[in-house]
Amino acid sequence: MSQAIRSSLRLRVVTPRSLLADADVDEVTIPSLEGYLGILPGHRPLFAALGPGLVTYRAGDSGESFPVRGGYAEVGPELVVVFAELSEDEKD
Repeated sequence: MSQAIRSSLRLRVVTPRSLLADADVDEVTIPSLEGYLGILPGHRPLFAALGPGLVTYRAGDSGESFPVRGGYAEVGPELVVVFAELSEDEKD
């Protein structure tokens, strides 16, 4: 029996100081050590080390980016959790 693929992903961006994002999104791009990875709903499970770059997401017509120095991302078909150090000071 086939499983239906959700039309969105849940994204959580976690830093040592705060939860920066917890939202349903259409697409996420992460800066892995192997290069940028685009994540869509239904993606295969993946654990990736992050390098410096931008974590970017799109939800409908809007989106946001977070500059990171490194960290890790755990990717599943319906959930992406990014554990990252920001490359700029976090807003209080």
